[in-house]
Amino acid sequence: MNNNIIEYCLLKKGATKEYPFGPDPLVIKIAGKMFALIFQDKTDQWLLNLKCDPVIAENLREQHEAVRPGYHMNKKHWNTIIIDGSLPESDVFIMIDHSYDSVVKTLPKSLRESLTGIQKL
Repeated sequence: MNNNIIEYCLLKKGATKEYPFGPDPLVIKIAGKMFALIFQDKTDQWLLNLKCDPVIAENLREQHEAVRPGYHMNKKHWNTIIIDGSLPESDVFIMIDHSYDSVVKTLPKSLRESLTGIQKL
């Protein structure tokens, strides 16, 4: 796995690294909610599950061979990205941003404000 991807996920404000299912997969959460899941398949290929708006998810799957419906996830709201070098790292980072933002917007307002730094005066 490209450690840059894990490091990028963990740079997100409030992100935590957990192993709730044993030594594999690595789950990255914000406020107890998963936004990234990183694991290897039976062929030792690295996979990254990310939350995604359903319309965007479908478009990404149509545009990229390495983007597929979420493996063992709600296929409407999650994509699995095959980390094989076919997608530029910058594109993967954009998908991570979208996943993080998708989860943050579902959090209670006070928690959202503490993560985004937006506060009312």
